[in-house]
Amino acid sequence: MAAATPAQLLLAELTCSVCLDYFKDPVSLACGHHFCQACITQCWEGLSADFPCPECRETFSRRNLKPNRQLRNIVDASRKLTLESAKEPDVETVCDKHKENLKVFCQKDQTLICVVCHLSQDHKGHPAVLIEEAAEDYKKQIRSRLESLKKESEEILTFKLSGENKSPELLKQLQTEKQKIVAEFQQLRQFLEEQERHLLAQLEELKKEIGKGRAEYVAKLSEELSSFSSLISELEQKCQQPASEFLQDIKGTLSRCEREKFQNSGAFSSDLKWRLWESSQRNASLETIVQKFKDSLSSRQRLDKANVTLDPHTAHPQLIVSADRKSVRLGCTRQDLPDNPERFDPAPCVLGCEGFTSGRHYWEVEGGAGGVCDVGVARASVSRKGRISLNSEQGVWAVESREDQYWAHTSPEQRIRFPPSSAPRRIRVYLDYEQGQVSFFNAGTGDPIVTFPPASFAGERIRPFFGAVGSSARLTLCP
Repeated sequence: MAAATPAQLLLAELTCSVCLDYFKDPVSLACGHHFCQACITQCWEGLSADFPCPECRETFSRRNLKPNRQLRNIVDASRKLTLESAKEPDVETVCDKHKENLKVFCQKDQTLICVVCHLSQDHKGHPAVLIEEAAEDYKKQIRSRLESLKKESEEILTFKLSGENKSPELLKQLQTEKQKIVAEFQQLRQFLEEQERHLLAQLEELKKEIGKGRAEYVAKLSEELSSFSSLISELEQKCQQPASEFLQDIKGTLSRCEREKFQNSGAFSSDLKWRLWESSQRNASLETIVQKFKDSLSSRQRLDKANVTLDPHTAHPQLIVSADRKSVRLGCTRQDLPDNPERFDPAPCVLGCEGFTSGRHYWEVEGGAGGVCDVGVARASVSRKGRISLNSEQGVWAVESREDQYWAHTSPEQRIRFPPSSAPRRIRVYLDYEQGQVSFFNAGTGDPIVTFPPASFAGERIRPFFGAVGSSARLTLCP
């Protein structure tokens, strides 16, 4: 992008970073930043203490807004200057080749030409219109893109504020978890001293990652916001130019509009929320550990990511298991496979090779863009033949995904609906054998989907469970 002109730099200084428009009744904060009075009032709506600056995030104990009359006068003068410039008559340019006025716009070559050029061999047969008509058409396109850019700019600001606000919330939860851990370990100081040091070190590392993640996330969004602000300023001034000047390099202007697309990589706190949840789960189970910690502490504290593979001997004949046993899809026809007792039929299901009789484990599964998919766990003794009811009474704990909706196979079934843009495609399955707990999470954000009521596995082996219905149904185990 070209360097900003002095006029653009001046406009940036006279623009509110919240509404991205000229300051209206500008006020100043103690940190030196300026905002429209209405914008800062809206940002602080609902707050009774700790009022943050939207730009530098410095926090103030009370509302202290100082009207900036000098800045308001400069803004008013700049507005008048801009309006007077817009009223200046168009400067009619002349064709270098024919010395005729440029009154026609060649739509094919996207360039200004004279009437003689339009009749010449170079532009013969090319569609062309008067420059005023062309300018109006392109202005409509620019205005449409301008609105889109402004909306994206507002989205960036929302993501920026959200990311900044999540950090204190996570740190507050972190502090609470730290206090719980210290309190519990005081009762088991002699035996659990090594475990306490390990957990506190993990929390301290997580604290550093939160700070680092926040800084990187906010810096990226600030950079995106600055880029969009400069482009918006450039386009607004472009729209105020005379038609002949406006159409100069219109192709390049449109290209820059198309190129500036905000790509949100997702909130930085996804993995941190999951890890913080892990810490909370460890702490919640300490009361049980106190009673029988000597023979179960090590297995309860370890959270293993299971390397799950699919067992083709249990797969329904119409299910196609990949060679590496990491994905499964529903085929068009039944395969000629032996009808062994382990194989599901007619239910289109398959089990994982692995089985668990103790410990805490998790794995992640990615679903296809369509079809109906079931993901969860099942008892090793689950019925393989005939109609199967996917519920805990029959030995299955699973959720069903269908587009942006999920059903938890409980009694009665729970329906969890997500906005289409945020429906999880990657699901984390969590199993705590001793606690009899089965939970599901959105692996992309770390947010919980559903947790089943505690169950008693009674020493029986629990295996990963998968189901696929529909030609586009596909499940893949994530590495």
